[in-house]
Amino acid sequence: MSVAQTVEIPANRRLTIDVPPEVPTGQAVIRFFPVSTSNERMLEEREMELFRLHADELNREAMDVLSYQIPIFEEDDP
Repeated sequence: MSVAQTVEIPANRRLTIDVPPEVPTGQAVIRFFPVSTSNERMLEEREMELFRLHADELNREAMDVLSYQIPIFEEDDP
């Protein structure tokens, strides 16, 4: 079972957590992940630059994946 909740981290870095009753008692792991903001999103120009830099590698991987596919539809022989 997992429960996700977004919280604001205050300047003093202290949180009080009220745990929902459906979460069993005992040990639990609490993980903190920063929420990305729109300022951190990759610009389209940077994304295109990365595609260009890694195009050969990406194309090799795509061809490898496609080589494992089998035709779904059989063509009728005339």
